[in-house]
Amino acid sequence: MSVKIRLSRHGAKKKPFYRIVVSDSRSPRDGKFIDQVGSYDPKSVSGGVKIDREKIAKWLKRGARPSQTVAELIKKTGTSSS
Repeated sequence: MSVKIRLSRHGAKKKPFYRIVVSDSRSPRDGKFIDQVGSYDPKSVSGGVKIDREKIAKWLKRGARPSQTVAELIKKTGTSSS
């Protein structure tokens, strides 16, 4: 089973916000997930990224692979990716 850290879209039409989740790579984007590790609100003026650094580090150590967008968000917040 390949595990990914990726975004799951929520919110109303034209007003999205995203949860950063750990899920099986075969599950749908907004489907079942293993763990929620953060959130991202692109409409927020202050950046809107909230990440639980301990959970991210735990999942990266276990071999979860972040999507490109999540990797950029992790880098932006200063959480180490290794």
